[in-house]
Amino acid sequence: MIKKYSIKKLLDQHNLFLNKKVIVEGWVRSFRNYMFISLNDGSTIKNIQIVVSSSEKLKKNFLKQITIGTSLHVIGIITNSIGKEQVIELQSDLIKIYGKVDHLLFQQSILQPKQHSLEKLRTQTHLRFRTKVFSCVMRIRHHIAFSIHKYFNENGFFYIHTPIITTSNAEGAGNMFQVTTLDLKHIPWTHDKIIDYQKDFFKCKTYLGVSGQLEAEAASLALGKVYTFGPVFRAENSNTSRHLSEFWMIEPEIAFYHLEENMNLAEEFLKYIIQYIIEHCVDDLYFLTNYMSKNEEQSLLKQLESLLTINFEKISYTESIDILNKSIHNNKVNFVHPVVWGMDLQSEHEQYLVNKYFKNPIIIFDYPCDIKAFYMKMNNDEKTVRAMDILFPKVGEIIGGSQREERYDILITRMKKHNINKQLLYWYLDTRRFGSVPHSGFGLGFDRLVQFISGMQNIRDVIPFPKTPNHAS
Repeated sequence: MIKKYSIKKLLDQHNLFLNKKVIVEGWVRSFRNYMFISLNDGSTIKNIQIVVSSSEKLKKNFLKQITIGTSLHVIGIITNSIGKEQVIELQSDLIKIYGKVDHLLFQQSILQPKQHSLEKLRTQTHLRFRTKVFSCVMRIRHHIAFSIHKYFNENGFFYIHTPIITTSNAEGAGNMFQVTTLDLKHIPWTHDKIIDYQKDFFKCKTYLGVSGQLEAEAASLALGKVYTFGPVFRAENSNTSRHLSEFWMIEPEIAFYHLEENMNLAEEFLKYIIQYIIEHCVDDLYFLTNYMSKNEEQSLLKQLESLLTINFEKISYTESIDILNKSIHNNKVNFVHPVVWGMDLQSEHEQYLVNKYFKNPIIIFDYPCDIKAFYMKMNNDEKTVRAMDILFPKVGEIIGGSQREERYDILITRMKKHNINKQLLYWYLDTRRFGSVPHSGFGLGFDRLVQFISGMQNIRDVIPFPKTPNHAS
């Protein structure tokens, strides 16, 4: 029986398949002289060359139907190639066309054999999977996701599915997408002229979640080590190269973990993922390096390898402010936003610290309590909390986390200060009433990590169908 194989397997293990008859299926990348077909099936950036048999060459009308994008079923024998471009090729016995290409539509599509801008590719998101650059990014995205699950499984974490629909905002801020089944043309009102959510599906106001952290905390206080990996939603009107309205987050939560352990875990976790990508995505990284016209010294592979040889610099928030102010004083830099203790670091400040001052990823910890969420543990100075952010070159903050406030009384005080409804979060407070322990966790922006590893400049180019302000189609 003749077996079907992926092109990646045939190329990676070509010695096993020499002189064997196999089936390959894929899409035509090029067709030269009615003789040589480059076929790709998405399993790798590389193509396999199909050599059209002498009997097939006689079918000119049939071969004229084979154009770029045509999908084929091919049976043939794997042989060594005499050409320099490939190690093996497939000598065809039978070629069958699955799907032809509409030439008029093809001329108007992004599939024409020329390099389009990434902005142009975004206008036809359903087709950009078929381009080399986007298929590379999607393979890398897959391997990053797989390595994340692999790391946590190997290190004793349990995968928790946290709700997408929620009644609370984990960050204590606005900008959430509301979920409702109310007829917006006939909104039910109470006698007090407010919307009667008792008539809604859940009988209360609900939203798409911005985080699974609080629920993951509850699970960690029974299971020890857990993580979430799912979509989150933020209705911020941010049209930047680093923001999406729908994106993916990884959020581990660990019982009996203090801040230092949390920072070490995050660094080890990132390095594990990077090592995995280096081992499994070399061809895609090389292609993306060439696509972005980087030289060998600036190659994505070199940049990733360099991160594995260094320890991330750890500095307190106060130290970071001192560095920024000294840099201003020494006329090394001018910032648009003023630098004062207590402010939220802006992107220009983060990028200066990462790209110019340290020239490496950094971890900033012990932020002012007034700019951080209510659940972060208060330090003894009562001015800062046990928070930490990891900043990467180009993409800025990639991980944000903290040691969580396990002390019930202090948590209540923090909730009041942040105007958090303790009735809605009674269950979260219960986790502090029943055997609370020191615990920590962090959130990793999955799409930003893909952006960093793939070298893409815009986060919209690392997710299959980006959702951003004014763009939901």
